[in-house]
Amino acid sequence: MKENSLTGKATRGRLRRRRTVRRGLAAAVVVLTTLGAAPAVATAAPVVTASAVVSAPAATASVAQQPLMQGDSLRTGAAHRSRGDLLDVTPVAGLERSDVMRFLGSGGMNTGTVRHGVRAYRLTYRTVTPQGAPTTATGLLALPEGGPHRLDLVSDTHGTMAHRDYAPSVGEDFGRFAPYLHASAGRAVAAPDYLGLGKGPGRHPYMDTGSAVTASLDMLRASRTAVRSLGRSLTGDLYVSGFSQGGQVAMTLAKALDKGAERHFRLRALAPVSGPYDIEHAEMPALFDGRVNDISGVFYMTYFLTAQNRLHPLYEDPSEVFREPYAGIVDDLFDTHHTEEEIIPALPTTLRELLTDDYYRQMQHPSGALLAAVRAQDGSCAWRPDVPVRLHTSSGDTDVPVANTRSCAADLAAHGVEAEVVDQGTADHIATYMKSGPEIVRWFDAVAARR
Repeated sequence: MKENSLTGKATRGRLRRRRTVRRGLAAAVVVLTTLGAAPAVATAAPVVTASAVVSAPAATASVAQQPLMQGDSLRTGAAHRSRGDLLDVTPVAGLERSDVMRFLGSGGMNTGTVRHGVRAYRLTYRTVTPQGAPTTATGLLALPEGGPHRLDLVSDTHGTMAHRDYAPSVGEDFGRFAPYLHASAGRAVAAPDYLGLGKGPGRHPYMDTGSAVTASLDMLRASRTAVRSLGRSLTGDLYVSGFSQGGQVAMTLAKALDKGAERHFRLRALAPVSGPYDIEHAEMPALFDGRVNDISGVFYMTYFLTAQNRLHPLYEDPSEVFREPYAGIVDDLFDTHHTEEEIIPALPTTLRELLTDDYYRQMQHPSGALLAAVRAQDGSCAWRPDVPVRLHTSSGDTDVPVANTRSCAADLAAHGVEAEVVDQGTADHIATYMKSGPEIVRWFDAVAARR
């Protein structure tokens, strides 16, 4: 459910890490396009030459005759409108191996798995809204520089972010740690921005698992086309991971793939990190007993309630849920154009200050529309994977308490699957991924070696 620790020492540490990440990228990343609000880097841009797109489909053949340079994009001319249709490929970053190591190291991540430089592209593709209407979304495709021609693919789904420019295809920030980590180890990476983030239209339907999964599936389809247009190909073997909100999305995406949602990919391994797999029985109770820190709880639940109200009407007027003056500002705060650094000071420090007395009690004992909204996201672990599964978590996490992972492991066990649980001990939410990411890369390597 979450990407950031948002309270006290964790807040200060997160903001320092964000500044560190941006400083590290300013020194390391060669940016190939202007990234909206992201800091620009005035360095020479590497070029994707015509030889790199010789296998582009006929619709993009005219583009393939010219180098793909800074500010350029590769657009498809397909007349049909299908989910996963690739509309645009825009280079966004090029890093040498040493640059990747500096970037990952700036976040305290072990860089022992970095074997390649990385080229990254923003993909624009067709998908659907939560109601099934046509829309578009964006995502980051990261490829290793060098390595085999045919690549395995990692689906990486990111954690909570409020501002659209923090999404992987736009922001030079935490959302690129996992894509660069896996790509530098020698695999292609498909990292969806989700709906309403990155360059996608509208608002982000936060914690709507169904639309996050459809956007992720369609990102896989678009990535398959894009990789081919860039002169490489995919093996069809798929490794699935994700962090926080993205951990829950990863589990549900794997479940959909297991049921045949996409025939071009073979699920090989599943390794989510700190997902909110059980909102009803683990995450929401932890809001009230101290296992979720107060400021994180206020931020995430305000985001959840305002977003879910557009999908599962929870209230007619915000004042039914939120106290004044917050009732008048909460919806606008989460318009995808406010940063967490702007949102958090505008909210109170506790749920009791945020919510009306009636809704505070209802949050403790969900019923009606609220319970329906929660249960629509739960159940991601209630299935039987026939691939290796590892669940990464931390007992020290006060954003997504370890009870979520224990609940997931119990659900899997009830379906006959004994998933390994890796507990990173006292690590906070962000540090849980920083420790887990390289371990997951090595585990994916080991799984691949057994094929």
